[in-house]
Formats: sequence, C-alpha cells, structure tokens
Amino acid sequence: MTVTTSGPTAVRAGLLDYQAAWDEQRRLHEAVVAGEQPDTVLLLEHPSVYTAGKRTEPWDRPMDGTPVVDVDRGGKITWHGPGQLVGYPILTLPDPVDVVAYVRRVEQLLIDVCAEFGLAAGRVEGRSGVWVPEDDRGPARKVAAIGIRVARGVTLHGFSINCDCDLTYFDRIVPCGIRDAGVTSLTAELGRPVTVADVLPAVERRLSTLVTG
Repeated sequence: MTVTTSGPTAVRAGLLDYQAAWDEQRRLHEAVVAGEQPDTVLLLEHPSVYTAGKRTEPWDRPMDGTPVVDVDRGGKITWHGPGQLVGYPILTLPDPVDVVAYVRRVEQLLIDVCAEFGLAAGRVEGRSGVWVPEDDRGPARKVAAIGIRVARGVTLHGFSINCDCDLTYFDRIVPCGIRDAGVTSLTAELGRPVTVADVLPAVERRLSTLVTG
C-alpha cells in the first residue's frame, strides 16, 4: 500500500522476505537515480534474519551456525524479524552529498517517534542508532539501528526500530559489534504493548525529516 506523506512516498510492504526487499530496493534505486520515480521509503517487517554489514567481524556472528546474509551497507551484524519495523529510504541526497548529516536526520526521525510514545531516547557519541540512556535498569540500550549506503547520490538500506520483537534473537550475536550495551524495544521500555502497526503511522508522519531535517 502506498501512503502519501509530506515527504517521500511511503510504501507499506507488509511482511517481506529479506532478499525480495533487497531486490525491490535495487529496482527503486535505479528508478530514482534515473529520475523515473520519486523518493520512496519501503516500510516493512522481515521474517527472522541476520544481516551483516561490511564491518562485521567473525566473532560478531552466531556461533551456532545460524545463517547470515552479507550485505553492502555500513555497520556490523544485526537481526531483523517480526515485531520490528524496518525502513528503507531510497532518497536523492543534496549535492554535495553529506552522509553524516543524513544519518543525523534518520536518528532524529527515530528519536521523535520514540518521544511520541513516551520514551526518552537519544544519541550516544561514537555509536550509531538511537539509545535509551543508562539508568537504574541497566547500561545504555539500543532501541533503533541504522545502517546505510549511498550510491550515485541515492540512499539504500536504512533503519529498524524494535517495537514488540523477541529480543532473545540478539543474544546469539554481538549486535552492531557492541559488547558493553544492550538491545531493547519500545514494549520492553514502556511496559505496555507497542506494535509495528502502532509505530508505522508515527514514522510516516515524520518522513519529511529525512529530507529537511
């Protein structure tokens, strides 16, 4: 389903296999580069899958033989699966391309979405993604991850935000290569169910942030 927003076109793709989503990203990327399609954001859930970015170390991977898909985004290994909303923005960046500024805009979108549900989250210096700060419940915990690539001035890959997913999937890996911090979800932090269906429209309302900051 395509949703009109004040920013890029949003496409609700539902539950989509990782490879199928990757194929669609590449198709959209070619179309956006060619000027044949407007900036578009795929919003979806994946069946359970581990994906490894270019900086993944051997010791970050599962030790039990669980399959991992190697991808051409930045970052390290992470998990995608049910209960996690994934966004793949295929956007033309302003020239000259400023990748760091784009990552900051993605982070801001996610921070604002967390705030809408009552969760105070933010950045941690030297680490990508969006974090719940250290408190009496434990060390800093990542609630949303970011891993992107830019080719010919147009973005690929994107972000994920943990809504009500099974966090034990992260126990098999060193998520994003970070050993001294945890992974969390909106549901775990807020003590009430927060589903992908709840978060989807909140993300859609803020897609203009990806373009304008």
